[in-house]
Amino acid sequence: MKNVSLIVFLFFYTYSLTQRNVKDSIIGSPLIGVHYGGNWTAGDLSNRYGFMNHVGISAGYKTNKNWYYGVDANFMFGNQTKMKGIFDHLVDDKGNITDINGDIANVLIYPRGVNVNASFGKLFPVLSPNSNSGILIHAGVGYLLHRLRIETNEQVVPQIELDYKKGYDRLTMGVNFHQFIGYSFLANSGAYNFYGGFYILEGLTKNQRTIFFDQPDVPVSTATRLDIQYGFRLGWYIPFYKRQPKDYYFD
Repeated sequence: MKNVSLIVFLFFYTYSLTQRNVKDSIIGSPLIGVHYGGNWTAGDLSNRYGFMNHVGISAGYKTNKNWYYGVDANFMFGNQTKMKGIFDHLVDDKGNITDINGDIANVLIYPRGVNVNASFGKLFPVLSPNSNSGILIHAGVGYLLHRLRIETNEQVVPQIELDYKKGYDRLTMGVNFHQFIGYSFLANSGAYNFYGGFYILEGLTKNQRTIFFDQPDVPVSTATRLDIQYGFRLGWYIPFYKRQPKDYYFD
């Protein structure tokens, strides 16, 4: 516990040493952050999943002209699956799916995904306490993957274990584009640096499986899908400022 406290103390002590007063000038700075996003689905994705959460990290740079460049990575998860009857052909005459021991199995399914993005944008210092805060707009391109996670806990259901899961998971991949508009705040001093705003993501994706085991007679579509998510994003980040040069005075 003492070691953890020492690390935390040293972190904020070092952080405080690198702070510069951002009130008087526009400062270029690396920005490392974490964020959460809540997203509703639209387009083709809304036929599969409902509300999705995004938890991610970002790394970027704000220039002394208030241009922004960055990358971010996100883990996507939720508990709303709109696809019905995926395991109907595994149900017995009593309406149950049984495991390898003949016990009633508890099969759970959840939407999961990841995406990574590269971003480019601009900060406009309006309605802000300094020239490094204001309306932030950025857009970019990246990679999107989403699928259905199938869980049986500690039970074993042979028909949906190991590689058999691939026949049900709806693995989908492709390029994505995103746009963000919101407010970014860099404090004159201290660690209160945050941003938040409206976020939208459009994925141009394709199914990666050649057969769905629950629909073996229906050809899997090879058409490009439009997978849309839209909602909000809230984040906190740490700017890393260069040390200010010391002034020396000579008589």
